[in-house]
Amino acid sequence: MILHMFKEIISYRQMLISIVRRDLRSRYKGSFLGFLWTFINPLLQLIVYSIVFPYLLRMNQENYPMFLFVALLPWIFFVTSVQSATTSIVGGANLVKKIYFPRVILPLSVVCTNLMNYIYGLVIVFSALLLTGVHLTLNVLWLPVVLLTLFLFALGLALNLSALYVRFRDLEHIVGVVTFVWFYVTPIVFPITIFPQKMADIIGYNPMVPIINSFRNILLYGKQPEWGALMYSLVVGIILLTIGTWVFRKSEKTFAEDL
Repeated sequence: MILHMFKEIISYRQMLISIVRRDLRSRYKGSFLGFLWTFINPLLQLIVYSIVFPYLLRMNQENYPMFLFVALLPWIFFVTSVQSATTSIVGGANLVKKIYFPRVILPLSVVCTNLMNYIYGLVIVFSALLLTGVHLTLNVLWLPVVLLTLFLFALGLALNLSALYVRFRDLEHIVGVVTFVWFYVTPIVFPITIFPQKMADIIGYNPMVPIINSFRNILLYGKQPEWGALMYSLVVGIILLTIGTWVFRKSEKTFAEDL
C-alpha cells in the first residue's frame, strides 16, 4: 500500500513541487520583510524563551540559548506540519472536488513545505552555533538521518489526522491542545533530568524525546545520536506512516462527498 502511494506521488511529483513552491512564495507575500520572516520567527521565540525560562526554571544550563534553539526549530517544523496538515484536505476542497490527483499530495506538501523552512533555518542555526563558540564535528553528517526520522513521524501523523478531520472537525482543536501539552513533556526548554527518574522513564516513551536529543547531540555536543533510542522513534514513525496510509486510502474514496 505504501509502495503504491509512493508510485502515485512520483507520478504527480511536479504537482507536489508546484504546491510546495507556491506555499513557500505565498507564505509571506505582501509583507515588507517577506521571506526573512522564516528566520525572524524562530529568532524571536529564541529571544523570549532564552530570557524568560532560565529565570522561571532557575537553570544553569551551559549555552542555554543554543540548547534551546537546536531543539526549538525541529519542534516548530513538527508541530506546524501536524497542525497545518490536519486541515489540508478540507482546505483543498476545491481541488479535491474538481480534478483527480493523489489526495496524499495535500498533507505531504504541507510537511515538505515546513521541511524546507527548517532547512532554510539551518543557516541561522549553524551561524548561531559558530558565533557562540560551538565546534561542529563530522557527526553533523548524521543530521539527515535524524531529520528523516522526524519527517516520517510527522508525515505519519499528518496522514492520519488529515483523513480523520474530514469527518471529525473537532479534531483541529484537539490537536492544538495535545501539541500544547506535548511541548512541555518534550525536553525542549529544559533537560529531561529535571524530572524524577520514574517520570523521566515514562516521558522517554515520547517519540519526540530521542529525536530532540539527537538534534542536540549532533549540533550542540558533537556526538552521534543514541541509536537505540532514535531507532525506537523511527519504528514508531514507520508504524504511524503505515497506519496513516491505510486510514488515508480507506477514507479518500469519500472525501469529495464529505467535504
